[in-house]
Amino acid sequence: MKANLVRDMSDMELSQKLADLKGELFNLRFQLATGQLENPLRIRNVRKDIARIKTIIREREIKQQNA
Repeated sequence: MKANLVRDMSDMELSQKLADLKGELFNLRFQLATGQLENPLRIRNVRKDIARIKTIIREREIKQQNA
């Protein structure tokens, strides 16, 4: 997921996407522990997407505080 796509999302969409990605990360870690994970790079991509979303949320919070 690209950062410019994340920036176009509303706050509610970001919250929902963050919750979905956290659930997916949990499932991927569970698959890794049980030896059923087919693509280990997916864990890295999901973690980076979570970080992007959290960064955008924090940027918006700072922008609101300064306004």
